[in-house]
Amino acid sequence: MSSSATPFSPGTPRSAQLSFSDQPAWIVADEVVGGWTLLIGGVEQSHVDLEDPTHLVHEYLRRVGNVLDTVKPAGEPLHIAHLGGGALTLVRYVQAIRPGSAQTVIEIERELPTLVTTALPLPEGTDLEVVIGDAREELAALGERTFEAIVLDVFSGQDSPAHLAEAAFYAEALARLAPDGLLLVNVGDDAGRRFLAAQVRELEAAAAQAGVPGVWTLTDAQLLTRPADGNMVLLAGGALASPAVEDWRAAWLAAGPHPAAVLDPHETQELVEGINRS
Repeated sequence: MSSSATPFSPGTPRSAQLSFSDQPAWIVADEVVGGWTLLIGGVEQSHVDLEDPTHLVHEYLRRVGNVLDTVKPAGEPLHIAHLGGGALTLVRYVQAIRPGSAQTVIEIERELPTLVTTALPLPEGTDLEVVIGDAREELAALGERTFEAIVLDVFSGQDSPAHLAEAAFYAEALARLAPDGLLLVNVGDDAGRRFLAAQVRELEAAAAQAGVPGVWTLTDAQLLTRPADGNMVLLAGGALASPAVEDWRAAWLAAGPHPAAVLDPHETQELVEGINRS
């Protein structure tokens, strides 16, 4: 059931001017599916269902959630870093499915976490550390800390920050993972998918350097045959060496959203080669 009652108390701010991007941020009711939507510069960025934090509206985020469902036995807490926070939708999801998880968010927009947590309170018991700053710089500043999962969700095609879209950064992120950890990268791209292909190449290079399996891809199956604007979730890390990975693949396919595609490293490379030929 989606949230219908307002979470706003009198005087609660519903908007903020973001200092890094110089864009306005608004939290508004979603009149279509219920819940609440974060708009930045007039563009929808995140959706939150306060009554059911496991309700993930955005397709790519549902696929990320499906992966996080399988990386550890059900219900076990997860030590996870989110590079890019949005409305903290995934933070809420992780707390719901894995209570007691230790979570860190690195967010470059200083005003955003306060706006979000004030207007849309986090679930009781959420263990969240918020770090304000550049994802690469602040990840490096965490010292020797490692994570079981890192989610990178700051990309938007060719306008993405170049220093977060290169093999050197991916190598730094992979080095922050536990031996059986997993890096999840959301890549949004246009129909040409040139940026996606470049990100696969960069992440493959980093994975090879780290000595972990190659890149897996989760996406809408229609994007493989009828190119259009859309999102693909790239996976890399020691977790993918697990003997259970084919069982995970079956679970990810079954969980959708449908039609779903889950590509192993060989199939991911075939996808990139097809993009390069087009």
